[in-house]
Amino acid sequence: MTTRARPPQSPLRVACIQMAPEIGQKKANLEKSLSLIERAAKEGASLIVLPELCNTGYVFDSRTEAFELAEAIPDGESCQAWIGLAQQFRVTIVAGIAEREGPSLYNAAVLTGPEGYIGTYRKNHLWGEEKLFFEPGNVGVPVWSLPFGRVAVAICYDQWFPEIYRLAALQGADIVCTPTNWVPMPGQPEGQLAMANILAMAGAHSNGLFIAAADRVGTERGQPFLGQSLIVNPTGWIAAGPASDSEEQIISADIDLADARRARSLNTFNDLMRDRRGDLYGDMRL
Repeated sequence: MTTRARPPQSPLRVACIQMAPEIGQKKANLEKSLSLIERAAKEGASLIVLPELCNTGYVFDSRTEAFELAEAIPDGESCQAWIGLAQQFRVTIVAGIAEREGPSLYNAAVLTGPEGYIGTYRKNHLWGEEKLFFEPGNVGVPVWSLPFGRVAVAICYDQWFPEIYRLAALQGADIVCTPTNWVPMPGQPEGQLAMANILAMAGAHSNGLFIAAADRVGTERGQPFLGQSLIVNPTGWIAAGPASDSEEQIISADIDLADARRARSLNTFNDLMRDRRGDLYGDMRL
């Protein structure tokens, strides 16, 4: 009897772009994002993740300001530029953006690839004053099947809710791309990982997912941001990062998305999806 060798897996290089957008400087922010995407692509990245609201900045002073900076997906200027670069370099891009749909605003992420626009994710859990400007997400947790694997998206505060990563895993996602604008959490001990990093690691481990979280740096209208972007293996251990807490930076890792499917089996007896006790949880609407 012969044993067929498992065919070699082509590694996927995923990159997280950590940048410092300036509030309201949409043209300059977009140009910076394009330059950094091009650099990541030339360094071999095939999947590139940008921060939350990377083309507008984050700390809006009014809904009017947010609305004026927002754009339609996929027809807006920023989306069209990202689509063009994805096609030029044959890469997949996930970018955080303020989306305008009629009178509604969403904190969103656009997903585009070599063949053009793929889809949109809308942030489900709004943080702080976001609730003054944006509508809660209304598209659920979609998972896109792409040539290299199955991709889901979360945005920043979404990862404080384990249901988001679990819904992605239950639909077979291999990787969750997480554009984010992490801010300091109260009581952060000096010299320890940021809570956001710990939550990304926990979400990856408990669901068997790769997580690629691209944060921003800098201070905007008095609000500091953490940086510390990272890429996490489905075992929960860090594959790249955490990045600097203050500098613009590109981090990358070569990964095999099939490892996500293997990692859900922890040993001969335990599998993260099969061991769920749905009879206990129900729909959890208590």
